[in-house]
Amino acid sequence: MDRPSVSNSGVVPAASAGLRGNRVRERELIGLFVIAAGFLGITPVLSTNRVTDFMIFCIFAMSFDLIYGYMGRLSFGHLLFLGTGAYCSGLFLKYVNKNPILAILVGIIVAGLLGMLIGLIIVRTTGACFALINLAFNQIGFFLVLSPLRTITNGEDGFGIHASPFGFLNFSSRTTMYWFVLICLVLVFYLLKRVTSSPYGILIRSIKEDETRVKFLGYNTFLYKWVTFVLAGSVAGLAGTLTALNYNYVNPNVMDVHSNVGVVFACLIGGAGSLYGAIVGGVSYMVISNYLPIYIRRWEMFLGFALLMIIFRFQKGIWGYLQSVWEYAKERRRLGAHSGGGR
Repeated sequence: MDRPSVSNSGVVPAASAGLRGNRVRERELIGLFVIAAGFLGITPVLSTNRVTDFMIFCIFAMSFDLIYGYMGRLSFGHLLFLGTGAYCSGLFLKYVNKNPILAILVGIIVAGLLGMLIGLIIVRTTGACFALINLAFNQIGFFLVLSPLRTITNGEDGFGIHASPFGFLNFSSRTTMYWFVLICLVLVFYLLKRVTSSPYGILIRSIKEDETRVKFLGYNTFLYKWVTFVLAGSVAGLAGTLTALNYNYVNPNVMDVHSNVGVVFACLIGGAGSLYGAIVGGVSYMVISNYLPIYIRRWEMFLGFALLMIIFRFQKGIWGYLQSVWEYAKERRRLGAHSGGGR
């Protein structure tokens, strides 16, 4: 009996798939390095404290983009989860234990549990209803910390917190806080990048494009939307815990419904549906909101003009525009190579 030969059709695809996987991992590592190097590069220009604020906001922007950019649901109340993380970690440090790592875990877990609970209602809605019901829950949270829970949250005055050193981590040091937040940013980016690049991420984007067709294919779209909502809330809770530790102070401003506008602008400016866009937009918005008021009193008007430019000219945001330019340049080089080879 002749020994069966190995078919090339089975070997080559497996090898090419392995090569593609290696390239993807290389691009992810390069992306992580570029992000870390970018924030390290702007630190001497700005300041350690300022860049720490920028990175925390970028974590929050990535969590929002998971819902808006990838799942296609606009929320006007995502700050509820950031505020929940900040208050729960702050109250834990104030009344229970001074361990900062435990406080961070408490903030993330409670924000995730809150997302599990209200997500059972919210993810059943779409469009304006989804946006406004998130706003309603955000307003409820803001009211609770402001008035009914005033005895433990100190109302609009807020309360100070202090975390004890945990090993070599002393969050009272601005340098330690800076490096810890940078590591958190890189880890969150890596986690969300893997999630959004997986079959799960493809399904979430498919729900954004046509949920009815995804249901027709037999997928439980409610479950996928609910899991995404919980994940986004947990990441936003992490941003809230870092906010509390960074300022050693928590007040209702961390849950103010009006501040939701900032993260929406950030994702639009950077480019929705891209984690790189969320970071670019987060940094851009923070630069605008922190430095433009120094020179322009009505600086919010600039955001209005920026939004109009995005809508009419740069619909994919800064990152989307840069990607388009890069793809155009690659195509030009490819056509030039082909025409040169033809001659």
